[in-house]
Amino acid sequence: MLRVQDTIAYYEFPKTLSAEFYNDKGLLESRLTAHYAKYKEAQNIIFLRDSVRVINLSKGDTLYCNELYWDRSRTGREFYTDKPVRIRTRTQILDGIGMEARQDFKEYYIIYPTGIITVPKSQFPQ
Repeated sequence: MLRVQDTIAYYEFPKTLSAEFYNDKGLLESRLTAHYAKYKEAQNIIFLRDSVRVINLSKGDTLYCNELYWDRSRTGREFYTDKPVRIRTRTQILDGIGMEARQDFKEYYIIYPTGIITVPKSQFPQ
């Protein structure tokens, strides 16, 4: 982690960032990873890029994208992007452009869906 003093100070994570999200009972609900992150302290927004992945551990739904914003002030839709996304569920692959999601990744909304592929569970790629 690097602390950068510029006209607007920020923290930079040039190699990787990992975050785990717990529910009120202290149980791990979801996990986020990215190869790069930048935290703008004054705005309280984290910009994530390069192999961004968010996994809801109970449902198994996984988000894959190259750019994602994490803004904790947007209650119920803390994660958002206007870039391409792919979400893998246990039986589907969902593609689209733009997305909003809860921080625990239990609920998400693809703004412009571009395709849904239903795959039998026995044939779903690992």
